[in-house]
Amino acid sequence: NRNLSTAEIIGQVWVAAKHLGNRVHQDRKLTNVVMMGMGEPLLNFENVNPAMELMRDDLGFGLASKRVTLSTSGLVPMIDRLSEESDVSLAVSLHAANDDLRVKLVPLNKKYPVAELMAACARWLNKDHRRDSVTFEYTLMQDVNDRPEHARELAKLMRAFDNATQRRHAGKVNLIPFNPFPGTQYQRSSEERIRGFQTLLMEMGVLTMVRRTRGDDIDAACGQLKGQVLDRTRRQAKFQSRVERQLNAVTTEEATHAA
Repeated sequence: NRNLSTAEIIGQVWVAAKHLGNRVHQDRKLTNVVMMGMGEPLLNFENVNPAMELMRDDLGFGLASKRVTLSTSGLVPMIDRLSEESDVSLAVSLHAANDDLRVKLVPLNKKYPVAELMAACARWLNKDHRRDSVTFEYTLMQDVNDRPEHARELAKLMRAFDNATQRRHAGKVNLIPFNPFPGTQYQRSSEERIRGFQTLLMEMGVLTMVRRTRGDDIDAACGQLKGQVLDRTRRQAKFQSRVERQLNAVTTEEATHAA
């Protein structure tokens, strides 16, 4: 496994645009791009950022900044860097509103807990008055994070985020039905529970959407790209080790700047 180059990222956008029937400077049917689902974009920032610039260039795909979104699992120092170097939209894979549960679902939370993550999101939002909100992605898993108490906890976190940024609806919640894949211990929440979770959040003043699931019939929906390939060469383990070294390097650089 390795990081995609800028050309490979743009190549995917080009293929999608061609499939949709885009015509340069005429009929642009490609309207939105989200950087997510293929690893942590902020760990490949040197290639991702130029790709996003090309997407927004008038001689490229001409997308407005608000129509290009980067989704992160919460790499705090890189959220700050993104804020300085790009004006694309920000989405955060939250999935839990407390540290005890989020550590189990998003191991990166051990290094950057919820409070630090929300503070970084507030800094990102307050950096530019044109930024109106952060999208928080919340994948619903049966009996894991989909109970009424989880909804109330999430609403409390969103209210605190509003207060921190002095804005109304500074955080928007995108509920994502979990897409099972081979070997997972989790199951998708029922439709009734998903709608109930959304209703509770809306009643507590949180703007909440439910993402429509697509591609699950061929195991290509969000979160299902893991596949069923046996890693005989241990490439995945080596890649994971490299990612951990990158995270440690980011932490070391952050500590150096602080000193």
